[in-house]
Amino acid sequence: MADTIFALSSGAPPAAIAVVRISGPAAGTALQALAGRLPSDRRAVTAVLRDGTGAVLDRALVLWLPGPQTATGEDTAELHLHGGRAVISAVLARLGELPDLRAAEPGEFTRRAFANGRIDLAEAEGLADLLSAETELQRQAALAMAGGTFSRQVEQWRERLLELSAAVEAVLDFADEDDVAGLPGNFLQRIDALREELKSWLARPKAEALREGYRVVIAGPPNAGKSTLFNILVQSEAAIATPIAGTTRDVLTRPVGYAGIPFLFADTAGLHDATDDVVEAIGIERALEALDRADLVLWLGPEGEGPAGAWEIAAQSDRPQGASKVQARHRISAVTGEGIDALIADLVESARQALPKPGEAALNQRQHDLLNEAARALQAATEEADPLLAAEALRLARVCFDGLLGRTTTEDMLDALFGRFCIGK
Repeated sequence: MADTIFALSSGAPPAAIAVVRISGPAAGTALQALAGRLPSDRRAVTAVLRDGTGAVLDRALVLWLPGPQTATGEDTAELHLHGGRAVISAVLARLGELPDLRAAEPGEFTRRAFANGRIDLAEAEGLADLLSAETELQRQAALAMAGGTFSRQVEQWRERLLELSAAVEAVLDFADEDDVAGLPGNFLQRIDALREELKSWLARPKAEALREGYRVVIAGPPNAGKSTLFNILVQSEAAIATPIAGTTRDVLTRPVGYAGIPFLFADTAGLHDATDDVVEAIGIERALEALDRADLVLWLGPEGEGPAGAWEIAAQSDRPQGASKVQARHRISAVTGEGIDALIADLVESARQALPKPGEAALNQRQHDLLNEAARALQAATEEADPLLAAEALRLARVCFDGLLGRTTTEDMLDALFGRFCIGK
């Protein structure tokens, strides 16, 4: 029998209301111990909560939610308390005294929901992203995944794949019978259509780009105005900006959101060929590594000397030397503010094209890899003349679909996922 767990499931106190959740076979007994009775199913009622001596802990709103139609699939009780620290501590202490109850571990409520079939793995991953979402775009993408958009699509693919597998199995099992002479005439076309749908999902931007933010690296030689531009874009004095060359020695990053889109801006050490300063040399090496990882580079150095695809930025346009670029994408001045709004608008539009569309479910690396394996297996199925080998290729694709929904998982992977959740979720 599973343990009965409890935890504070709302925000950190103090707060107007604190929600304590109890889940497991002893949830009803625990509610009776505190409230003196078990209320009607799924009806919020007021109750006086008492400790083991009969002393009042709180006057609260309580709910009794018998399983399996609950968030975790188990018997569940909720205590809606006054949100003071002392009240919460007293109630949690009382629950800890009851037999067969223990404090929940991070993500344990959601893990039980997954184990009891209330959500699948893709929905759980979406929920983890939703809890960590900081921008509107992150929220919408996570909500689409947590709401089952991708899961329903996988189920549809799986049903079509089962039909294809059944056609192959019929050939293998009943090839000597007149009514099953061979594969349907459109068999290969159906596989190709399914594979094309998978490829369209694989072409979407990955969830990691959305989670980490659109990475914009500001680069150029010393004293090009990189740190000043960085401070403007992150809206704080995060980097030290001085006329002294070599002030920035390391890669400095700051996340910020514009128009609901997450960005990760990076300020880098000034790039030049020769230095006797060991620390500066390390900074330059890290700057070059940052350029390799960038989604976009804003190049403030001499025109044409930046990395391929970089935007030419004519910084310090209020100075004579700042207007020297012939084909600058943007001309900006930190002093006058010239061009800053246009640059930010351009960055937002560029990020919109590179990141998942609003409300569109985005695949994480694990999901992307499994879907890619499924696509390769479908391709192999179209190339096999032997029905037995084609059936095996289709089976491998089906295993990938099962992995996407968590029907084939490892404990290590589940530990890593649910460890992302807070206690009480």
